[in-house]
Amino acid sequence: MNATSIGLKQVVKRYGDVEVIHGIDLDIEPGEFTVFVGPSGCGKSTLLRMIAGLEPISGGSLLIDEQRMNDVPASKRGIAMVFQSYALYPHMSVYQNLAFGLETARFPKAEIEQRVQRAAGILRIEPLLKRKPRQLSGGQRQRVAIGRAIVREPRIFLFDEPLSNLDAELRVQMRVEIAKLHHDLGNTMIYVTHDQVEAMTMADKIVVLNSGVIEQVGAPLDLYNNPHNRFVAGFLGSPKMNFVEGTVASLDGAAPTVNVGGTMVALRRPLPGFGIGDKVTFGARPEHMGLTEDAGTRFADVRVDLVEQLGDTSMLYASTAGGQPLTIALEGQRQIAVGSTVTTYIDPARYHVFGADGTAIR
Repeated sequence: MNATSIGLKQVVKRYGDVEVIHGIDLDIEPGEFTVFVGPSGCGKSTLLRMIAGLEPISGGSLLIDEQRMNDVPASKRGIAMVFQSYALYPHMSVYQNLAFGLETARFPKAEIEQRVQRAAGILRIEPLLKRKPRQLSGGQRQRVAIGRAIVREPRIFLFDEPLSNLDAELRVQMRVEIAKLHHDLGNTMIYVTHDQVEAMTMADKIVVLNSGVIEQVGAPLDLYNNPHNRFVAGFLGSPKMNFVEGTVASLDGAAPTVNVGGTMVALRRPLPGFGIGDKVTFGARPEHMGLTEDAGTRFADVRVDLVEQLGDTSMLYASTAGGQPLTIALEGQRQIAVGSTVTTYIDPARYHVFGADGTAIR
């Protein structure tokens, strides 16, 4: 099956006088696995439903394979959608649930059988075909819901937070299943989630949304390593990036210094447009900090508030002298007394600086 491109050109969504999607431009390449991620209420599900044809587009254009689709009915767009709720018919067997849409569309029985068996084989649910939904686990029900999309042989798959109802272990398992499904089928897929771990592990391309606008688009590691602003930096990463408020202390050419909680940090780039005393935010990810000199440049003395032992990692939660919180991820198992003072170090090549408006200084 040939993969399909999707284009959004200045797409707007309004409910009455309230605009919730603000002129979005986005290109999704054929066969890409694109993840829309952002906090609750950012517009990601609304945008997905507009692509699906379940919500009318208030302005701009939706293009599928370069064809404008704004006024094309949902059933004619070649799209299949998997929802957060499984929405299976409880009185029907798994086979009947998979076949129902095809029967309604009056497909020949032989083709229905072929499509259902193919979907069941892909998802490894052949032994479940005679069962009713009540006899299935949450993960099995979600597989059936995905199978119902597969049998339609759509051009595009849309997933709206499909794993939200599963426990943590099943979520990990189903992430792998869906990523494998994309690899095997090669279809264009869009996946909506508020879980940044799902976004980082599954996506070819991440679209970070906030209040109805796109903050940044790119490959997962590109966004992780080179966030354009503080919002993206803080949203991607678990545990979250540390942010410490500071002020510009000197503007010495290519190596200005910033006072971060009483510590003078020499930056590795100029600060054009900044003056001494201007406020900035210093950012460092927990895994880019340490307690010994081999971790990098001396940063600050901090008070240990809590240590979590995770087996292969120790999470240290601490506070600077100014009361600003820091999280440090340490390899291995560390015995560090709560209430003690430790010296922290940062990787000089891996920190970030943001201006007062939240934009990354590059």
